[in-house]
Amino acid sequence: MNKLVIHTIASICLVLASAFGASADTLSITLDNAIIRARSHSVDAAVALNELRTAYWEYRTYRADLLPEVSFSATLPAYYKKYNTYQADNGTYNFVRNNYLQMNGELSVSQNIWFTGGRLSLNTSLDFIRQLDGDYYNRFMSIPVALTLEQPIFGVNNIKWNRRIEPVRYSEAKARFLSASEDVALSAIQHFFNLLMARENLNIARQNYDNATKLYSVAKAKREMGKISENDLLQMEINVLDAKSDITNCESTLKSNMFALRSFLAYDDNVELQPVEPSLIPQTDIVYSDALDRALSNNKFAKNLRRRQLEADYNVAKAKGNLRQISLFAQIGFTGASNEFNHAYNPLKDNQVVEIGFKIPLIDWGKRRGAVKVAESNRQVVENRLRQETQDFNQNLFILVERFNNQKMQLGIANRADQIARQRYDTNVQTYMIGKISTLDLNDSQVRKDESRQKYINELFQYWYYFYQLRSLTLWDYASGTGIDADIDRILKQ
Repeated sequence: MNKLVIHTIASICLVLASAFGASADTLSITLDNAIIRARSHSVDAAVALNELRTAYWEYRTYRADLLPEVSFSATLPAYYKKYNTYQADNGTYNFVRNNYLQMNGELSVSQNIWFTGGRLSLNTSLDFIRQLDGDYYNRFMSIPVALTLEQPIFGVNNIKWNRRIEPVRYSEAKARFLSASEDVALSAIQHFFNLLMARENLNIARQNYDNATKLYSVAKAKREMGKISENDLLQMEINVLDAKSDITNCESTLKSNMFALRSFLAYDDNVELQPVEPSLIPQTDIVYSDALDRALSNNKFAKNLRRRQLEADYNVAKAKGNLRQISLFAQIGFTGASNEFNHAYNPLKDNQVVEIGFKIPLIDWGKRRGAVKVAESNRQVVENRLRQETQDFNQNLFILVERFNNQKMQLGIANRADQIARQRYDTNVQTYMIGKISTLDLNDSQVRKDESRQKYINELFQYWYYFYQLRSLTLWDYASGTGIDADIDRILKQ
């Protein structure tokens, strides 16, 4: 009866374990699959896309400033019933009651003039007043057409500078988005190889445990026959315990890295990812001069240098423009006024306004010229920093190219060392069983086998990491020999 109960409970547990095990979907994932999904599902990719959208609408706003702006303003209506001050002919003041209704509307078309920094406007307006106390009457005043020019004479031309800076800024933003996409790939590579390494370590730990258990059984038999010492037997038992402890640690690390990759790629918690070790690598050698030319043409860094230099020059121009301020305001058009709507447009009279204003500091104790000196000094600081950053960028790119070109050889060496270490360990296991080598030699071959496998996976990771770092810096795919570009308009409409 007890055996039947135990068998029943065991069957139920097996069914439950199978049910829970089936709830987790196993998904084999290659490195390419991880990179592609990261670019479309990761949080980093979403942040890069939002930054691109922000830059796009800032650029659109700048472009809109160069186009004509049509606006309509109106007051429909305004009612006033109040007392106002009134000065009589003898100079005395009094309060008079005023009760009237007022309406007005204005339609204007404005255009910024980028090559002068001025603004040209074409306006038409109509004002209407109805007196509600005393003698009731209506009054109309029209300005059928008025052309207005506002022009700074010596001030800085902001529109002209924006035409130079904003396209560079937007070009930098697009390059930053492409580089950010490659940076997302770098993060995906890190998470992928962390999981791959954790899985390899777990496989190594399990294999070592199986071998240690098998060897411990052999050692106990040899001890009974007096062929090995008690110390060797205890060492083999320690190997079993260490291997079992390693399995526990490796399982914990695997779960942690599994969670990290799954979260980064936006997979459900019930998906169990099985990373597939990359078997093919791009067979390419990169020349530093070629990589530098592509980086300076495509990378956000070069565009960032150009933008910062332009902004420093712009700040100097603004400081110099503030030394004196002279502005021109001119308006020409027609106007009419009458008690009737039709007569407000016929006959018309000339409406001309010319106004020139200026502001020249007589004594400011050198404040404005000091501002010019500060701006020029800041420009020198920026230029020095740009020169140093350029040197650092070129040096880092040179080092990266050298590391990548060397990495292929390092990967080949690590792959061969991994194969030899595994063969050596398998041979030593068989040799130990027939008593030809000691426990220390067997342990040494096991350590070398594990280290060689880990080194190969790490060298494989380094190769792919260097490869995508170069893609990020040059925006060039050295595997296909094509530039890295994107349909920005299509991406922004998604």
